[in-house]
Formats: sequence, structure tokens, C-alpha cells
Amino acid sequence: MSPEAVTRLPVTSDVQISGARHAVREAAIAAGFSLVEQTKLVTAASELARNTLVHGGGGHMEITTLGRDQRGIRLTFTDSGPGIPDVAAALSDGYTTGQGLGLGLGGARRLVNEFAIDTGPGRGTTVTVASWPRGARRVTL
Repeated sequence: MSPEAVTRLPVTSDVQISGARHAVREAAIAAGFSLVEQTKLVTAASELARNTLVHGGGGHMEITTLGRDQRGIRLTFTDSGPGIPDVAAALSDGYTTGQGLGLGLGGARRLVNEFAIDTGPGRGTTVTVASWPRGARRVTL
């Protein structure tokens, strides 16, 4: 199945992170996600948008509805920052390059059905996640 709709939003300020969370919640409601499923996806989106801003220097987020019935949602966060030199370490609980708890990237991965990261030193980072409401037909990333 091909994507049905794509929305692209900038992630260059705290206000835009708030707007990204709102847009993800609206997409999840439209796709039939339960309140718990919405909360998980919005929380993952918030963490990934924050990483895009803080560690990547800003970028953008794309929301893609998946399938003709628009039941799944794919989120893609892209920045042109320094990249992540050690992805395995970055995904482990407790790893932080700042003052946070070190749960953001790994925590976001646990909140979604699919998670992929494309990064490297000096080439930025793209994180793609996908989720579907319970019982929906899944389309892979």
C-alpha cells in the first residue's frame, strides 16, 4: 500500500515541538488509535522532536498516514546535525550527551511498533518510526 497523506512540519523551536505533538495526536485520533496508543505515539514524537532540535540543531518531521484506510502512521524526523557516532550506545538506557535521564531515544523505540535510524558522524540523523492501532493491517517501514 502506498502512503495516503504526508504532512511536513519544521522542528526548529520549542513552540514547533508543541505543534508537532498536536499534529501527531490529531493524526492518531483520525487513524483510530486508542487513548493509550495516542499517548505512546505522541510521547515518542515529543522525544524524537526534542532530539532533532537539541542534538541535531533543528530539522523537520513528516507525518505519513499508511494504507488506504489511513490506519497506520509513520513519523520521520530529519536533521543535518553532527550525527550519532555510536547508535548502540545512544539507544541504551542511561546514555546521555546532555543533562537528561538518557531514556529518550531508547524509550521512543519501545513506544512504537517499528523503529529505524540512519545516522553517522557529520551527516545528520533520520529517525523513522511507525505505529498502528490495535487490530489494523500493518505495512512495514
